[in-house]
Amino acid sequence: MTYKIIGAAIEVHKNLGPGLLESVCHRCFRHELTLRGLSSSSELIVPISYKGYDLHVELRCDLLIENKIVVELKATDTMVPIFVTKLMTYMRLLEKPKGILINFNCTNLFQEGQWTYINQYFKNLPAG
Repeated sequence: MTYKIIGAAIEVHKNLGPGLLESVCHRCFRHELTLRGLSSSSELIVPISYKGYDLHVELRCDLLIENKIVVELKATDTMVPIFVTKLMTYMRLLEKPKGILINFNCTNLFQEGQWTYINQYFKNLPAG
């Protein structure tokens, strides 16, 4: 599935190139995922609970693909560590084992525009 997701991002980047708004890349990427037979939830509200108290906040992750992989999209000149922290937090709160950070504002998306992360939930996945 990771291969299909990154392939979809590369296809969007190949056709659009760098320099567009994140919102444009997001819509095209979501369409490309659909063309590849992958379901996704967009702008998913991330639940937060603190000591039994459910906070009703508008914390949203960009995409949750096949209810398994969290994807955070960027279109920026500078990647900063908080982007990874944010993705890892969404993965933890949603209890998902894998996340992908994609930056569409780069020259070569495969080499410099995508990073994959796993967390403690990854070990719970079935073998194979």
